[in-house]
Amino acid sequence: MQGEADRQRDLLDVESLAGHLLPAGSVFAFLAEHRDVLFPPELFSDLFPSGRGRPSIPPEVIASVLVLQSLHGYSDREAVDALTFDLRWKAACGYAVDASGFHPSTLTYWRRRLAASQRPQRIFEVVREVITSTGVLAGKTRRALDSTVLDDAVARQDTVTQLIASIRRVTREVDGAPALVSAHCTRLAEVAGQDYTATGKPRIAWDDHSAREDLVTALVGDALALLGALDTGAIEAAGGKPAEAVALLALVAGQDVEPAPGSDGTDGRWRIARKTAPDRVISTVDPDARHAHKTRERRQDGFKAHVTVEPDTGLMTKVALTKTNGSSNSDATVGADLVTADPTLAGGAHVQVLGDSAYATGDMLAKLAEKKWTPLLKPWPLRPAVEGGFTLDDFTHDPHKQMMTCPAGTTRAVSSKGTVTFGVACRGCPLRARCTTSAQGRTIKIGEHHQLQREHRQRAEHPDFQAVYRQHRPMVERSIAWLTRGNRRVPYRGVDKNNDWLHHRAAALNLRRLLALGLTRHDGAWELT
Repeated sequence: MQGEADRQRDLLDVESLAGHLLPAGSVFAFLAEHRDVLFPPELFSDLFPSGRGRPSIPPEVIASVLVLQSLHGYSDREAVDALTFDLRWKAACGYAVDASGFHPSTLTYWRRRLAASQRPQRIFEVVREVITSTGVLAGKTRRALDSTVLDDAVARQDTVTQLIASIRRVTREVDGAPALVSAHCTRLAEVAGQDYTATGKPRIAWDDHSAREDLVTALVGDALALLGALDTGAIEAAGGKPAEAVALLALVAGQDVEPAPGSDGTDGRWRIARKTAPDRVISTVDPDARHAHKTRERRQDGFKAHVTVEPDTGLMTKVALTKTNGSSNSDATVGADLVTADPTLAGGAHVQVLGDSAYATGDMLAKLAEKKWTPLLKPWPLRPAVEGGFTLDDFTHDPHKQMMTCPAGTTRAVSSKGTVTFGVACRGCPLRARCTTSAQGRTIKIGEHHQLQREHRQRAEHPDFQAVYRQHRPMVERSIAWLTRGNRRVPYRGVDKNNDWLHHRAAALNLRRLLALGLTRHDGAWELT
């Protein structure tokens, strides 16, 4: 049953006692005055459809705590302690001076209900509705895109640890698995003298290369033997945690290993692979976490947060958290989905979309072209085949005739696969040294959206393009800084939970930003002063 707020005076004694001490324009003062309007009971009524049971915490209190928790980067216990001992939190949430906080697990309980509902990000959506109702975004048709890598909440695991942990997980989650592990996973005991119930790393001579190779062979052999003994088809069909455990074991058993030298894999000899799998699971504790390369120099493990920002106000209109790798999680793919689904943009509006070079893909430009929006995206730099030589834009392309002319004046047709081969025409060409070092001559591969990208690069050289980009792009970087300040590490495991957290964090920051812009309520309406 959903709890109801007690409107008796004793619940307002904090405001009476110390309400004047709350900083004007702070989130604390705002929630103290408007939490019941911002988070009315009906907003959360679908979470408690039966209407039966013991009354819980009023939803306006939980929502206020979630906002403050996300704003300050507190754990559940820290948030409840703040509600118990901090007068600002008590005033914001309508708690009496002598009222104790609820159990921290209550926040977990509410987050689970929200996650399982049809509107898991409703707190973010409510704040966005306030943004819309103020009219602060009226007529503002620019949106800036950016992303940042957030560190995960778990430790990176090596291959040995992952294999052992995956077998243990199958043992816990799959019915009958303990007996199968005892019967089929015997190789670890042969090389280390212990089974999969032992904690810690296997006791081997880690300085001995042969011992390490034998251990890897034993673990992979045990994993494959267990997979062979399980009815994987039935387990996968049933779904749930058993299926997840089996799938993870299969993935881990294959991602980091390869046949040992001189082996084709059939003799059961394995070693750590000499290359990294492109979608490598880095921890069995959080299988969604991935390696990330935001830049060539900076490497992180975790997730990627994507944001859409209105650059004049710094308000985030859409956010999303994804894995760090995979084409479906690229900046351009996610960014295009976010900005084209932005509900704060009026239908038919001519929108300017700003972003760095990660967003200037052909697919992104094509999506914006379909909506007749203007891309203000930093183009990908063209790399010449010869240092200081000709780039792709030095070749003239006729998209109608599908012909391409090189700087020396030679024209060739573009094949159906998008390939242009100059071949023998390069022999004796006086410009060859600036064009190619290939003995077969210059070959060019153009993509589906080549002409669109070429035209975009030309527009990007215009002073007006560069002036607008320089003026409006920095705000999204500032919003990213607000988002990550004190919150570079995500608090939970998995994409879904952390995506919900990101929306709560963005909602809190948007609320704080609105207050800085003068948010108030007058005659039942939200407005900016």
